[in-house]
Amino acid sequence: MPRAFQNPRPPRYDSALAIRELSAADPKLGKLIARAGPFTMRLASAQSPFEALVESIIYQQLHGKAAAAIHRRLLESFGPTLAPPNFSAAAQAIGLLHPTPQQILDCPNEQLRAAGLSANKTLALRDLAAKTIDGTVPTLAQIRRMSDQAIIDHLTQVRGIGVWTVHMMLIFRLGRPDVLPTGDYGVRKGFALTFGKLKPADKVTPLDLPTPAEIEKRAKKWRHWCSVASWYLWRACDLANGSLTPRPGD
Repeated sequence: MPRAFQNPRPPRYDSALAIRELSAADPKLGKLIARAGPFTMRLASAQSPFEALVESIIYQQLHGKAAAAIHRRLLESFGPTLAPPNFSAAAQAIGLLHPTPQQILDCPNEQLRAAGLSANKTLALRDLAAKTIDGTVPTLAQIRRMSDQAIIDHLTQVRGIGVWTVHMMLIFRLGRPDVLPTGDYGVRKGFALTFGKLKPADKVTPLDLPTPAEIEKRAKKWRHWCSVASWYLWRACDLANGSLTPRPGD
């Protein structure tokens, strides 16, 4: 699940209604919700899709601290400035202006590699920049009017951006309420803990984890609120590893 962001805000959908409907439709999920407690998911402050995907590409397969350092060095390489209020929270937090797509295209490879980007991520950032300029990657105003599937279709055309990355963007940046990331390890593990035979102390094997089809079958009960259900499956993992305290009475 993605890292925390600066200046988070709650999603605009009615999470209390989501919890009531999920608990009524799926009592076993309702028990997990009761154990895990309130829905406290927060969204990143508004970023353009380009800025959000720059971060996503940098963070892929890296520890959070290492990725944050690379992201900072990348922004620093374009020169420090006072960030106006409409720039991304990540840029504001470190007093830097985010580079434009054209600046990413125009800068030398040495600048990107010096920030710590691999050759593959350098190519991915350049492809992201080019596809932002040609309109494949929509603006923030455009993306807010698009369906989930249309967003997936557009953004997965970018090198290095897969369905999982777009699912995380839909849930944690755009606040879409009905996204089901069946390929996410935490969702699969949380599903096995909640609906399967996996116990918190068990060592997880591939056979313990559900297939996408198994999750989708159960998720028919979660219609309209799959993002909220997924968030609670992540909480099931937190409960299992002791990083989340169950509510009193459990």
